[in-house]
Amino acid sequence: MTNTDSPEPAPPSPDQTPNFEFPTQDVLVTERRPSGARSFIEWVVVIVGAVVLALVIKTFLFQAFYIPSESMVPTLEIGDRVLVNKLSYRLHDVHRGDIVVFERPPLDQTGEDIEDLIKRVIGLPGDRIVIRDGHVYINGQLLSEPYLPSGTKTENGPTDKCTEDKPCVVPEGSLWVMGDNRGSSRDSRWFGPIPERDVVGRAFFRIWPLSRFGSL
Repeated sequence: MTNTDSPEPAPPSPDQTPNFEFPTQDVLVTERRPSGARSFIEWVVVIVGAVVLALVIKTFLFQAFYIPSESMVPTLEIGDRVLVNKLSYRLHDVHRGDIVVFERPPLDQTGEDIEDLIKRVIGLPGDRIVIRDGHVYINGQLLSEPYLPSGTKTENGPTDKCTEDKPCVVPEGSLWVMGDNRGSSRDSRWFGPIPERDVVGRAFFRIWPLSRFGSL
């Protein structure tokens, strides 16, 4: 009688044991820490780069200015700090109503050690300015000035110009500027129009105090 059951396979000999290959694991190599000299050089490069970047920004893009006087009250108070865009007028013309920082005119002799002034642009090149009955007229039209406190009166300067008989005409390449605090501002009523080339930039943002942080 034939046995139909399959015989059990014999265990493999040592020579027949399957050879399984396992993937080689990545080896984490710890890099050497930079030497003191190399670390120092890296820090010098970072600091120099930061200083150069700050100088580029201050020279060509933005600069913060401190308000030392009350000539722009209530728009700007003494001690406020504003950010000035130096690039604005390379991209577009000056607009009436802009608040600008400009180099102090030689005719503004007050004895104060102030290099730059900040005022609002009232007249543009070619404008005829007349001050009458406490108001400003540009080319015969009453100038709307919503930034002034109610009841503000604009008086003429010591030269008694800008009258109907002797209007102040803004030359080409110049601007007529005035402070918002009309009763306490030495401006174009005193030293006349300013050259556009003396404009440092447009004040567009108040960065201090934080309670009045915001655009101008």
